[in-house]
Amino acid sequence: MTTIESLLKEMHQEAETTRKMLSRIPDDKYDWQPHEKSMTVRRLATHIADIPSWVELAIDDDGLNFATSTHKEPVINNTNELLQFMDESVRKGGEALSKANEELLNKEWTLANGDHVISVRPKSEVIRMAYCQIVHHRAQLGVYLRLLNVPIPGSYGPSADEMPS
Repeated sequence: MTTIESLLKEMHQEAETTRKMLSRIPDDKYDWQPHEKSMTVRRLATHIADIPSWVELAIDDDGLNFATSTHKEPVINNTNELLQFMDESVRKGGEALSKANEELLNKEWTLANGDHVISVRPKSEVIRMAYCQIVHHRAQLGVYLRLLNVPIPGSYGPSADEMPS
């Protein structure tokens, strides 16, 4: 299996798991947040749904500078909109990755904030980092949902809500 094939397989596996989690968000909880320093459900869920499109950014660009980036996530108001946004994000990321080649994945990609360089990594590592971000933030969302008494779907096996009592 090539690196691209492996990354595509992982993208679609994580998207399936993420979609299950996002589908559980009650429409009336988008403004809820567990703490004043925490993101709202809307912000966190939209961020999670947007991350697969970062693959397109990693493939098509040579970096991202937070100081000059014009990327903005949309305002999502319900779970149906959220799932549509995520599906589009996965489609964009998957198409970009499908068109890439192994040589391109070895090119350097720079993350910066103004003149401060945060990291320089091969594009393949940036894509893997994006997948890790999905998992990280999906776990955060799981805590949010637990605090809202929403049953949690399993990620890599059954959740406590899916196990017999």
